[in-house]
Amino acid sequence: MGSGKGSPEYWVYVIKPGRIIYELGGVPDEVAESAMTLAAHKMPILTRLVRSNSKK
Repeated sequence: MGSGKGSPEYWVYVIKPGRIIYELGGVPDEVAESAMTLAAHKMPILTRLVRSNSKK
């Protein structure tokens, strides 16, 4: 009891350029792009969508 981390508003982590934050798999490209666009609007940093050419 009482081991909560507190409000996330005050947590900070430095993300260096080139770091992948989210990775999706097993969904159609349209769904993944839509989800990542929604997530990017909530992040306080510039984001970009990187696609892999390999299909598994």
